[in-house]
Amino acid sequence: MSQTVDRALSILPLLAEGPADLGQVADRLGVHKSTALRLLRTLNEHGLVYRQSDQRYRLGARLFALAQEAVENLDVREIAHPHLVRLNESCGHTVHLAVYEENEVLYIDKVESRYPVRMYSRIGKPVAITVAAVAKLLLADLPEAERRAVADRLDYPMYTARSTPNAPAFLKELATVREQGWATDLGGHEESINCVAAPVRGADGRVAAAMSVSAPNVVVTAE
Repeated sequence: MSQTVDRALSILPLLAEGPADLGQVADRLGVHKSTALRLLRTLNEHGLVYRQSDQRYRLGARLFALAQEAVENLDVREIAHPHLVRLNESCGHTVHLAVYEENEVLYIDKVESRYPVRMYSRIGKPVAITVAAVAKLLLADLPEAERRAVADRLDYPMYTARSTPNAPAFLKELATVREQGWATDLGGHEESINCVAAPVRGADGRVAAAMSVSAPNVVVTAE
């Protein structure tokens, strides 16, 4: 790596610790003040550092904007897939990844069970939103007003005797999921399938996606 680039990049973690003056930067890099000043000026021109009125330097707003853009462009499916595969290898059961988009919960990845019994779910297919464990996790993370609005406009088909019957019951379950941090579907969509889901959180702590493990109840009981 170019020594100049290396030195310039070394300034950023220093300023992440807090504002620093020219002398502190030069000392940390082990260079003359004139060299440190050239590097700081270049970083300042690109918005990566900012010179305060007290002549100390801090990280610049452009750096935060770039970080935010990087986070927003992360592909959760690409990042999560190896983890889904490892989870599937360790338990042998079907693993799903789902997201909430435009009032629907969609499967965006799936690793099939190694057992003969297979689920009918498909990548890109909407989830049974009132009963699926992944859907409960994603909706439970919404602000309360939005949760209530979603619950009020949903239909509540009784896929099985264990399906969620109405909005009050759904909201009660979402409150439980929100508190405990995980969700289940124990025969609510398919009588013979048990499912448990956990959140995938983004950098802001919000639930960006949900992943689940599903298995026949003859193989894995609810308990």
